[in-house]
Amino acid sequence: MLITCWILYQAWMLSPWKMWTGTILLRIGLEIHVKNIRTGWAITVARIGTSLLLNKLKFLLIDISHTCLMQRSPIVAMPSWSAIAAVIAFMADLKHRILMVSDFFYPNFGGVENHIYYLSQCLLKLGHKVVVLTHAYGNRSGVRYMTGGLKVYYVPWRPFLMQNTFPTIYGTFPIIRTILLREKISLVHGHQAFSTLCHETLMHARTMGYKVVFTDHSLYGFADVGSIHMNKVLQFTLADVTRAICVSHTSKENTVLRSGLPPEKVFVIPNAVDTAMFKPAQQRLGRDEIVIVVISRLVYRKGADLLVEVIPEVCRLYPNVRFVVGGDGPKRVRLEEMREKHSLQDRVEMLGAVPHASVRSVLISGHIFLNSSLTEAFCIAILEAASCGLLTVSTRVGGVPEVLPDDMIVLAEPDPSDMVHAIRKAISILPNIDPQVMHDRVSFMWSLGRQAVLLGYDNRLFDMASVRTIAACRGYRGGA
Repeated sequence: MLITCWILYQAWMLSPWKMWTGTILLRIGLEIHVKNIRTGWAITVARIGTSLLLNKLKFLLIDISHTCLMQRSPIVAMPSWSAIAAVIAFMADLKHRILMVSDFFYPNFGGVENHIYYLSQCLLKLGHKVVVLTHAYGNRSGVRYMTGGLKVYYVPWRPFLMQNTFPTIYGTFPIIRTILLREKISLVHGHQAFSTLCHETLMHARTMGYKVVFTDHSLYGFADVGSIHMNKVLQFTLADVTRAICVSHTSKENTVLRSGLPPEKVFVIPNAVDTAMFKPAQQRLGRDEIVIVVISRLVYRKGADLLVEVIPEVCRLYPNVRFVVGGDGPKRVRLEEMREKHSLQDRVEMLGAVPHASVRSVLISGHIFLNSSLTEAFCIAILEAASCGLLTVSTRVGGVPEVLPDDMIVLAEPDPSDMVHAIRKAISILPNIDPQVMHDRVSFMWSLGRQAVLLGYDNRLFDMASVRTIAACRGYRGGA
């Protein structure tokens, strides 16, 4: 009793209005354990209290155990006391065991796949345990290990449409339950609204009492048949989600309207880029020839039809401009036809699909990055280009205006004439661009390590994540 009173006094002196609840819970747990009543439950109560007290109480408990050993308190005569103090002190610095779930992961390449992989790597470096759950890709089935000890479950389900598994609702429950229990998962993080595996795992995890987080990476409409059905699914599976994350404020508005989630449950944590992988070229490129780089999937949503009209006009206005187009898709045929029609074979280079490991080598060969998307929640390709020191020209759609400050990007409406005007403006201000300065600014604002720290999966960090990110970026932009 003397020791518990001493705990209360010290906690009150440290921060009474913040630590009182945690102290009471810790006292209950310690008292019950001392009396050898339901030890497991007592440790759980003490653990909850300790997590509220956080790091201050961790060092306090270490001092308590040392004091008790020195004074040979009767309680210390119990052999488990020092162990309990050590366990509680450890719980104050508790690490999570996170299950990342999505139908979209390596060896498939895309923004969601890269986001899951690099975020998992940073969380592993912070000391968390991360496991990825996805479906089998070809012969890649079973359990695989990736860099940093990242464990990946390629469950033996085959995709049936756009890399999505067939929705069975309860057919996936046995293997999902086995993975949750085997890996001792404490939190489930699902990615992408279009992933059926994500929705089913979130539903089963909430049924089993796990905390779940959902990240929406895309924007969807409200009128077409596909969007109507997807929004209904979203309302059902996210009804009791613990937290939801969106990559931009535009994406948050879209997700809240589609899913019916309370806005206070949805947090904005922007995407990030591993700036160490995207550094500018050591030698600055000459300006005798201006190279405009396009790296994108050549599909309608990415504005491939706009490129067909913009590229010939820019080549007509500027004889020293050359285009490098990386990517593949059904709209590649139209670009090939445009090149043949206007005899631009020597000024428009078609690279085809570009592996992610080769993206930097393509980017640093150019001066300007062109993004013609018709809809984007964030567009991480813009960050990668800016990190390599390229000035960006992009359509003003979705969350794109939130990605970079005005002096690092030129925005245009998704109209060919307006995009040509934006490219002309970018060429005129190109002499004022310092690639290394742009890289440093991107490293400060949108580094992947910073995002991993913000995404701490604790309520306190979630509550502050959006505010801190915006405040830091505004402060840096103001000082730039």
